[in-house]
Amino acid sequence: MSRNIQVSELDRSAVEDQAVEIVERKGVGHPDSISDGIAESVSRALSQLYLDRVGKVLHYNTDETQLVAGRAAPSFGGGEVVEPIYILIVGRATKEYDGQQLPVDSTALAAAREYLAETIPELEYGTDVIVDVKLGEGSGDLQEVFGEDGATVPMANDTSFGVGHAPLTETEEIVATAEQELNTTYADEHPELGPDVKIMGKREGDHINITVAAAMIDAYIEDIDAYATAVDDVEAYVTDLAEEITDREVSVDVNTADDLDEGSIYLTVTGTSAEQGDDGSVGRGNRANGLITPNRPMSMEATSGKNPVNHIGKIYNLLSTEIAESVVAEVDGIRDLQVRLLSQIGKPIDQPHVADAQVVTDEGVAVADVEGEIREIVDRELGNVTDVTRKVIDGDISTF
Repeated sequence: MSRNIQVSELDRSAVEDQAVEIVERKGVGHPDSISDGIAESVSRALSQLYLDRVGKVLHYNTDETQLVAGRAAPSFGGGEVVEPIYILIVGRATKEYDGQQLPVDSTALAAAREYLAETIPELEYGTDVIVDVKLGEGSGDLQEVFGEDGATVPMANDTSFGVGHAPLTETEEIVATAEQELNTTYADEHPELGPDVKIMGKREGDHINITVAAAMIDAYIEDIDAYATAVDDVEAYVTDLAEEITDREVSVDVNTADDLDEGSIYLTVTGTSAEQGDDGSVGRGNRANGLITPNRPMSMEATSGKNPVNHIGKIYNLLSTEIAESVVAEVDGIRDLQVRLLSQIGKPIDQPHVADAQVVTDEGVAVADVEGEIREIVDRELGNVTDVTRKVIDGDISTF
């Protein structure tokens, strides 16, 4: 059966050419990203549990995970958590199959503990953070759609859509790269920087400003001067990184709410604002491509924690991004591309209701010149849609 694939000219300027651009990324230690990360870690763990025990992924979703902020008393040289952070893993899961009881709750708790230990090592599990799990049984109707026998391609669980775009603009690339580098290469050498790094990029014309909110860990900072140095070091690092990506004018501001004279600074015990009254929820942060991009179309779906087999809110957001990236990598003359995939509940996920690719081409290149190539790539990627499921379970695709 042929697929309904549409290719047309995008009726706006490429984002890179627009007068104002805004881009945001919430780092892995942000409360919303913590919720996303735990939900997705639990999702992968449940998928693996089901594969190991029954040979296939059963119905579940963990995309309602919530974080209730705690309270802390940071102090130079090391403070303490006064009231622990509370995380509730919420959703639906199959707990019994063919007479076999499945350790769903314990699997979820173990996955959350491992994720927190890796991502926010300053949080002491059980004292600084408490994790609870409330996973109910799934809807019978959805389980039936999910597990239709004889189908080689899963049926869509919902009538929904996903969106993706490529290539990244310079501002998007700076924002994405800066958070990634700060929380890996930089943090390895600077333990005073916590994982709660939020980056906001703004471009007006050819001037890019990057605003960084960087949680500092009190145990590694001895006084206000050391704190000021830590902030200056982050500013210099992000400035150098941005200047490697763009020839535009760049300015960087870090922790703009600080008042050093009053001692009002972004100092934390654990490296996350979740210890200071900042709650978190799955789906309130980064979209499936890791960014928040108001200049682009976005889906409001929470990607993290959703079942990777037939949940369109997950699969189509990830797949549309992969399609856009493949088109840009393989087809010359693409300046801006957005992809929208729409499903119908109960229909095969490789047969979307519509797959819509909208493109801005380089000067001298007509949409008609590239339409055929784009259509072939979209068709090919849809034919390989189940690869997304495998990559998600293996942890090869980030959902936030």
